[in-house]
Amino acid sequence: MKKKVKISNVKFGKNIEIIEPVNIYGCEINDNCFIGPFVEIQKNVVIKQNTKIQSHSFICEYVSIGSNCFIGHSVVFINDKFAENGPAKGNRKLWKKTKIGNKVSIGSNSTILPVEISDNIIIGAGSVVTKNLKKEGYYVGNPAKFLKKLSSKSKKNL
Repeated sequence: MKKKVKISNVKFGKNIEIIEPVNIYGCEINDNCFIGPFVEIQKNVVIKQNTKIQSHSFICEYVSIGSNCFIGHSVVFINDKFAENGPAKGNRKLWKKTKIGNKVSIGSNSTILPVEISDNIIIGAGSVVTKNLKKEGYYVGNPAKFLKKLSSKSKKNL
């Protein structure tokens, strides 16, 4: 049996733009957000205002994304760190949370493990974030590492 793509049980703010098809359920999306096509946003996710999520991204349960963020194409969030040498197989007690601060830009094809990312951070395309990022600036690579501070111009553009 083929499942239909859907939007269900979502708490929407004002002025939301969604380009279907998408699979969005049990989450909260605040004012002035954009969600591109082929995006999945699972339950228990909160997306704050003025955030843009590009196509083909996957945002799993227990992710919160701050205000004025940009999530590039095909960004994947992960909540299961295989704590017991394999998938948690639905055991939510083993799943971890991810918190993205305000004014964070995540480049296309990045993977974000359960971490905390502070405000004013740019993550380069294809990066894999495995640890908390607390210092403002640019991060790149696998695993993502601090590259340099943000310029005043970069902070304005975030």
